[in-house]
Amino acid sequence: MEHMDGGKPMISRIRIDGVPMPVLQVGNDTVLRAALREGVGFPYECNSGGCGSCRFELLGGEVHSLWPEAPGLSDRDRRRKQLLGCQSRALGDIAIKVRCSPEFVSAHRPRRQRARLMSSVDLTHDIREFRFATESPAEFSPGQYASVALGESGVVRSYSMSNLPNVDGQWHFQIRRVPGGAATGWLFGQSRIGDEVEIDGPYGLASLREHVRRDIVCVAGGSGLAPMVSVARGASAAGMLETGRLHFFYGAREPRDVCGDDLLRQLPQYQKSIRYCAVVSGAQRDRSAWSGETGYVHDAVARHLGADLGHYEFYFAGPPPMTEALQEMLMLQFRVPNRQLHFDRFY
Repeated sequence: MEHMDGGKPMISRIRIDGVPMPVLQVGNDTVLRAALREGVGFPYECNSGGCGSCRFELLGGEVHSLWPEAPGLSDRDRRRKQLLGCQSRALGDIAIKVRCSPEFVSAHRPRRQRARLMSSVDLTHDIREFRFATESPAEFSPGQYASVALGESGVVRSYSMSNLPNVDGQWHFQIRRVPGGAATGWLFGQSRIGDEVEIDGPYGLASLREHVRRDIVCVAGGSGLAPMVSVARGASAAGMLETGRLHFFYGAREPRDVCGDDLLRQLPQYQKSIRYCAVVSGAQRDRSAWSGETGYVHDAVARHLGADLGHYEFYFAGPPPMTEALQEMLMLQFRVPNRQLHFDRFY
């Protein structure tokens, strides 16, 4: 182990049962991020302590728990001395046991980069797209997200990219303002063009599967719009919509929350093989404010696509109640195989 000495970051060696070479944890990285940076298929989803997918067993050494009460661990897990990779930092050389799998190896290894705010544009009354630029190319897959450390605030949040990977180093995030939120308070109220942030990524498993030629269904709610727009753009750029179709559903609370259609209109396949449907839940109380679809977005998916749901590849992002309801409907009611469902759980 190497401690902070003369500006050098602390380095810990993590030996993972079944992995030939030790993983190096540098500085403030977590056990999970250290493994992902070195191409190890460490299981994970939310990367924030909520889902429990990154549980591991500590075989030797000591770790610091960043969030001891994280909901991703049950009381039974704690009794069995299970820990979360995303909330654990090695305090020296350690040995762990976890079931790694190739499916968790990203095509682009996550890395940290400094980025500058280049511009921002309002999409709705409370969603704004912030555009950052790094000196190196922006390497990610459509649908992935990055961890963003915001200026001098010390606040770190995960946001999905809405654009496509590019050599210009452009990272676009569509972010919904949260009343009283520390992150969005800084972004919406204090940030200025030229301000620096740190981008760490990419992360996430719900990225576009270009090799799959089933028709695509994207379902978004709130700022879950960003990764779904990226998936749609990626499918268009990859030529997947020349022969296939994409159905894009957006669930909003009120009519003023509806967005996304103007972004899809920029794609050459719009109205040819791309269909957009907005669904407003709050409009059930006042039909004079909205003449389109009402109710919950997962019900609209069933109404429009019906018994054929098993023939689609699904990508979805949004509030946990929306993603949970959609997943339950697809798997239990329509028996859609789990391998056709792609979403990252956030809490």
